[in-house]
Order: sequence, then structure tokens, then C-alpha cells
Amino acid sequence: MFLPTTPEEVERLGWDGIDIVLVTGDSYIDSPFIGTAVIGKVLLDAGYKVGVIAQPDPKTDADIGRLGLPRLFWGVSAGSVDSMVANYTALKKPRRSDDYTPGGGNTRRPDRATIVYSNIIRRFSKKTAPGQPARPIVLGGIEASLRRVAHYDFWDNAIRRSALFDAKADYILYGMAENPVLELAAALRDGADPQAVRGLCYIAKEPREGYLELPPYETVAADKKAFIDMFHAFYRNNDPVSARGLTQKHADRFLVQNPPAPHQTQAELDAVYALGFERAQHPYYEAQGKVRALDTIGFSVSTHRGCYGECSFCAIAVHEGTTVRWRSPESILAEAEGLTKRPNFKGYLSDLGGPTANMYGFECKKKLAKGICTDKRCVYPEVCPALKVDHQPQIDLLRKARRLPGVKKVFVASGLRYDMILSDQACGDEYLREIVANHVSGQLKIAPEHTESRVLDAMGKPGPQALLKFKQQFDALSREAGKPQFLTYYMIAAHPGCTTGDMLRLKKFTSEKLKINPEQVQIFTPTPSTYASLMYYTELDPFTLRPIFVEKDPKRKEHQKDIVTRKAATEFS
Repeated sequence: MFLPTTPEEVERLGWDGIDIVLVTGDSYIDSPFIGTAVIGKVLLDAGYKVGVIAQPDPKTDADIGRLGLPRLFWGVSAGSVDSMVANYTALKKPRRSDDYTPGGGNTRRPDRATIVYSNIIRRFSKKTAPGQPARPIVLGGIEASLRRVAHYDFWDNAIRRSALFDAKADYILYGMAENPVLELAAALRDGADPQAVRGLCYIAKEPREGYLELPPYETVAADKKAFIDMFHAFYRNNDPVSARGLTQKHADRFLVQNPPAPHQTQAELDAVYALGFERAQHPYYEAQGKVRALDTIGFSVSTHRGCYGECSFCAIAVHEGTTVRWRSPESILAEAEGLTKRPNFKGYLSDLGGPTANMYGFECKKKLAKGICTDKRCVYPEVCPALKVDHQPQIDLLRKARRLPGVKKVFVASGLRYDMILSDQACGDEYLREIVANHVSGQLKIAPEHTESRVLDAMGKPGPQALLKFKQQFDALSREAGKPQFLTYYMIAAHPGCTTGDMLRLKKFTSEKLKINPEQVQIFTPTPSTYASLMYYTELDPFTLRPIFVEKDPKRKEHQKDIVTRKAATEFS
């Protein structure tokens, strides 16, 4: 079933009101790929009456108040993408399109959506129930999660406070919050204090005893080296096994961040994906126009969460975590089989993967027992032997998936870590052979991001020799399979450490070594809570404190991209 979004739907369900109203910057898409839908279904399954208000108009109370006041709390998310990333390009130009908005136009998601939605909720609540205690406002999703402590904001070019202070909300549930939201809801339902919930942030008058105190907001806003120290401490305390709670002073109050919630067990993860998602846009919003996001996620299956890549420009480590958790093959195949029975299924599963497709089914035993290593990464500068990369679980899964009745093709579209394939001496060759023969749609996506060692070091990505070796193997296997298949290379321009000269050398490498003119090149966007954004703001290597070149001029950023995509093979003048 869809969660209700109108009073008429609530009445048809026979409900006498709503316990929790979820507000989102996306249209309401009932899919396991959409955080609001997942949290809503988890709460519904636990017995709570949950409604959804999608993309409310900030200028009126008509949208936000459609379901009335919730009994327990408001849940607020900017949507599947940070609202500033959704609304502006890397050059700070307004985006015209939005894949999560009816009709595809970028017309419904406000800037800093968590703040805007919290404001209209408070305005509505004061009008509707003057003098009564306000229902708590709980922030969640990617925007709140990555802005939960003092953070660099590219659009203001300044350090902003925790989103909890700016939104004047009550709590943040950060990361993948299915279990924490149930604990929070139960505490509020029972009149208990929820401040012990792991994965929760709140505001206090005093720092919490035993928690690690980060440098105050005012200090890190004025001192870049203090901000670097703060970020290191914040980043290193993201693992549920080893993390300490954190606290950070903002003026005369303190942000308190409880340690991360334990990762879900496989059984818990399987249960989430078995909650009966409609895999469609709610009819109330579909009447306003279809969303393009369903073209990608409509017939895709998520196999795992988390990523141990820890690329400097990626926020997955801070939001989903660096410990990979995977669903059982039975759960994945049951979901895939369900998709084959949908009336508009054409025989093609668009993707079977996760943040990185080939991280399914294995993890470092030391990490699982003791937590993440704080002095090294799992796959950089090379794949750690303790990780014991094993592609056999995904090989078995893919073979079973493509044998499902009604399935013509199973694609792996999430992107691959080719260095991990090369490091798997036992199964890497067999895995790549399987992918090439059965799971490529003509082009296989990989993300080398760059070719110059200095830039790759800043990114935390493998060197170009691994790329060339992988290309050689891919091309040979494609010829062997008799298939004219190609690699699609994703590159980044203007990443911290990258000069115009580096892009000229990248252009030369791709022309001479890869025999291509790359088309998938994006200009680096400094998003909150990543090491690359830390480099961008401070213009320092955070690990050595040595100066690092950062291109900040918009025209020069664009020129870096043009060198690769438009054959502008000259220095910028």
C-alpha cells in the first residue's frame, strides 16, 4: 500500500488520525531506494499511523497541514539529494531539471529544504495548536546527516552551524535510521526521554559526560586548522563498533551526537526490503507529472549498503558507513522475482548492485570485530590483504538472477571497482568474464576519475596502471564473447590538487592510451562532510597540512572540463 497523503486516504484506512507525518523534498515515490518511503514503511509495519507530505509549498500552510498535526512527531527530509546539490550545478548555476519532481522541472524543492520545512511546520503548529506543546521535529536523510555538525558550505563559502541549530529542530537521526527511528518513536509514544537513542543528535545546555568534545563552532569557523582537527575527529567516529559520542559547542549550547546505531543484521535488512513497496509514484503526485527517477530505480534491486572505497569526494562513508552489509540471496531473488510479475516489466532488471556493485558478500573480519582502521583505508593506496576480496557470492547471485522466469537480462549498472577485480586472484577473472558475457548493456561504467597520480592521491583512487590492465582484460573478453562492448569512464575536473596541466595530461592519456574522448566529465562539487570539501575550503592537505592547489575560479573550472570534452587542448589564458 501507499502511505496516505490526503485526508480522504486516511479516512478510507479507518484511521482516527496520524501518529507521524513525514515531509520530503522529493515527490512521494514508494520504493526501497527512497529513504522517506523506507522509514514510513518501517514505522507502519511497527504499528504506527504514518502519512507523507511531499514537496510542500513553503508559502502556504495548505500542503504542510493537509494531514493535521501528528500525535508523535514530524519527520523532515530534504529528499534523496542535498537540496543545494539538487538546485545548483558545480558552477552555482540553477539546475533546470529534477528527477524527483513531477514533470522533471526543478520547481518544487527549496534551497536548504530541511530549514524551510521546519519553519513552515512551526508556523502551522502555532496557528493550529496555540499554547500546546509542539510536536518534535526530527530531521533525517542525506542533507541533515551530512550537516549534523559544523560543516563547510560551498554555496555560502563559509562554515555553517549544525543543521539542528539552523532548522531549530529537536533531533537529527543520521545515517541509515530504520532502527533508531523505531526507538525514537517508541520513546515519544511512551513519554520517555529519547536522548539515549544511538544515531541521534540533540541540543543540550551542557556537554555530555564521556563524549569527545569537538572544537566549538566559533573556533572552527575562524580557524581552518582547527576545522581540520575537528573533521578528523568527526570522520573517525562514524563506526558503530568503535565510535565515541561527540559534542560541539555552538554559542551557549551544545550539539550532542550519540554514537552511530549498530548496523542492521542481514535478517533486519531483508525484512526492510520485504515490506511491500509499490515501486511507483503516489497517484496524488503522479497526477502532477511523472518523475524520471523511476526510469532508473523502477526495476533495480539493491543488494547491499555501505562502501569501503572512502573516496575523498564521496559522502557515503559518513552517511551509509564504510562497513558493507548485504542482503541474503533469497531476499534479493524474491524481490527480483516480484518485479517480474509487475505488468510493465519487459524482462530487464536495470541493476543488481549497490553504491559499488562488486562489494557484495564479503567484509574484513577485523573491521567487523574491532571497528574501522583509523590509520588506513580498505582499498587505497592498494587493496588491503585483510579485506580478502571474494567475488564468488556475487557470481552465484547473478547466475541465479538471470535464471529467474521472465528475466531476459540482468544488468550491473552501479559501477565497479576494477582494482578489486584485479586483486581477487581466485575469482576476479571469472567474475569479469561473467559480467562481460551476461551483464553489460553495451557499455560498462567505471570511475577512474583521473589519470594523474598527484590528483588520484588527493581523491584516494588507484593509479592508471590498474585502469590500463582492466581495460586490456575487458576488451579481450568482449572480443572473445563476440560483443562490441565499451567502457564508459567517469572523470572529475577541478578536484582539489588538479591543475590545468593535469587535465591536459589526462586528455593526452585518454586519447593515446584509452583511445577515447571522454564525455562523462563532471566539475567537482564540494559537498558537506567530505575530505575533498575540507581540502577545497582550507587549501591544505588535511593529512600533511601542506598547501594544495585548489581551482576556485568558475571559468577556469569549466576550462578544465572543456580540455577533456571539447578538445580545448591549451592552457587557460
